[in-house]
Amino acid sequence: MSITAGTRIAGVIGSPVTHSLSPALHNAAFGQLGLDWVYLAFDVAAGRTGAALEAMRVLGLAGLSVTMPHKESMVRLVDGLDPTAAKLRSVNTVVRDGDGLLVGHSTDGDGFLASLAAARVVVAGKAVCVLGAGGAARAICEAVARAGAARVAVVNRSAPAAELAAAIAIAAGSPFGVVGTAADIADADVVINATSVGMGSAELPCDAALLHADQVVVDIVYQPRVTELLRVAKAAGAAVVDGLGMLVHQAALQQLLWHGAQPDTAVMAAAAERELAARRQP
Repeated sequence: MSITAGTRIAGVIGSPVTHSLSPALHNAAFGQLGLDWVYLAFDVAAGRTGAALEAMRVLGLAGLSVTMPHKESMVRLVDGLDPTAAKLRSVNTVVRDGDGLLVGHSTDGDGFLASLAAARVVVAGKAVCVLGAGGAARAICEAVARAGAARVAVVNRSAPAAELAAAIAIAAGSPFGVVGTAADIADADVVINATSVGMGSAELPCDAALLHADQVVVDIVYQPRVTELLRVAKAAGAAVVDGLGMLVHQAALQQLLWHGAQPDTAVMAAAAERELAARRQP
């Protein structure tokens, strides 16, 4: 890849971002599409979302991915919001439109549905339990409800946040969006960890005894690739889906928003796999 004075810059803001696979998969996509773009990671501390957005504006950055802890604060700072981001109160993508305005979008929900489709997991008519109620969890609640889930239960330590996520599911079409309990985890057809619990650790977001063979267990954490949740779920006989697919598919949708071309998700996934393999080397 050759960097020139005309190279366009996109990047991700978050803290921490040293673990991010986004540079590997986005730069692979730019290469596959033949675009003179480069993607970088910027560690931006909590409370500095506005400064990062102003840097995007001043430096002319062509696109921005937004991750923890900036997804919710970005909502109040962009020039405009697409309807999904406004409904979720969460932004994971900032797009520079034709007038130079910075518009917030959310590709998490559709990226998640695409990852389930790739894994041949169907949520229509199923009882779904979502662990967590942050920006990614709300996007997933909205998406699975829109995809026809019969019930969406949200299990979260903060009841008000869980109530908001459940209300989003109801608004998106689920007849039963509820604040869930441990019983909802056990009763669910599909259990989704939408928290960061298990990222780089052996922590579990729920009691392993609640998982069983009649379930699909999905973890949006992708480092490690096989989280402790997925390990114990598989041991219990459940089918499992890791978080790399959501990462890749939501990133492909970001690319489409930034420059209008659809990248090859297989190329992006392969780049992420290579990066993960390189990190495992001693």
